[in-house]
Amino acid sequence: MFAAVFPLLAAAGATPNPHPGMMLPFALLLAAIALGPFLNKHWWEHHYHHVAIGLGLLTTLYYALVLGAPGRMLHVAHEYVSFIALIGSLFVVSGGIHIRVKGEATPFVNCLFLLVGAVLANFIGTTGASMLLIRPWIRMNKYRITAFHIVFFIFIVSNVGGCLTPIGDPPLFLGYLRGVPFGWTLEHCWPAWCVAVGGLIGIFYAFDARNFLRAPKPVRDAETAHETWKVEGLRNLGFLGLILGAVFLRNPPGLSEALMVAAAVGSYFTTPKPVHEANDFTFAPVKEVAWLFVGIFATMVPALDYLELHAGALGLNSAMKFYWCTGALSGVLDNAPTYLTFLAAAMGRQELSLSQPADVSMFVMQHGQELLAISLGSVFFGAMTYIGNGPNFMVKSIADAAKVKTPSFGEYFFRFALPILVPLFALVALLFFSPWRVF
Repeated sequence: MFAAVFPLLAAAGATPNPHPGMMLPFALLLAAIALGPFLNKHWWEHHYHHVAIGLGLLTTLYYALVLGAPGRMLHVAHEYVSFIALIGSLFVVSGGIHIRVKGEATPFVNCLFLLVGAVLANFIGTTGASMLLIRPWIRMNKYRITAFHIVFFIFIVSNVGGCLTPIGDPPLFLGYLRGVPFGWTLEHCWPAWCVAVGGLIGIFYAFDARNFLRAPKPVRDAETAHETWKVEGLRNLGFLGLILGAVFLRNPPGLSEALMVAAAVGSYFTTPKPVHEANDFTFAPVKEVAWLFVGIFATMVPALDYLELHAGALGLNSAMKFYWCTGALSGVLDNAPTYLTFLAAAMGRQELSLSQPADVSMFVMQHGQELLAISLGSVFFGAMTYIGNGPNFMVKSIADAAKVKTPSFGEYFFRFALPILVPLFALVALLFFSPWRVF
């Protein structure tokens, strides 16, 4: 997720050791997000922010009053501000770019569009690519769009596609800031990227070809026509460049967030009203994400701290184990600190320190397979749930606002993520981290 695109501030003192029971608020929040809309949709829509804030406040008070570690929560608050500044600014700027299409996309055109989105995610981040492309994706399939169109967009554009550069996804960017060479990800991750993206696009084609055959005949006859494209609001590309440049600013503190907010304000007030209207632009999706992730950021802290202190008890001694453990937790926790936690654990096994650039360089050269496992696990498995990566929930919210049927939290996980992603990710594990690995 883009929760920690900026350098993580060092938490004051040693990592607090929370009671395992304090992971309950996080579990309750996940359960509420999954079951709330199903059990009582009306109540949930009016009170989800109260639930998120209440559970987050419980965790915050525990750290401040019981553990005596308010600095830990201030550290998380900074991460949240960075997260929402980036998410919100990209949302506003992308909302000022309108890609006009006919809405008669064929399965082949859809696959090509997803491939372009997967590549683009490495240049403007998974959040930037998702916010820029989700609206035209909905429009180009408007006559036959279903839940799986949204799901595969999240799989490919919002997550898996962004593993080729440090810009693509925050875990990789944090690795770059800690000393992993910028070109390392492209050099080592591209084979797995080809397997995962190619596999997902192939599976999507099978779904979409069947859906296309059920479409009205005028839509199917579009096979002989050509999709037309028109882009409006290109001035916002300048604001987009400002946001991406701000990502790399480390000092002084707060400057990067301020530039992002300035870019969003500039974009919003300079974008012609017809462009916003064509995009059905509202602040509702980013508002929902902002409230829910207040609770997620706060309640996930005990889980991350407990993991960091007890990672050795997991018996992590191979790239395969690092891949699956990093992935499993990245699906429900913020994948950026999860990446750093497992990277620190992997380096600690070699008596190396994540805080020493020379140690990071040595680890990259001597234990690249473990670094690859942690990198792929954190990026790929962000697609497992709506909260695995920041863009996921925003894509769902935009689709909901466009009256597109999207799967519930549980349906997304059990109907799509488990049967589609887990076998594909197991294939990646077999090809790259098993004794019979090909790469």
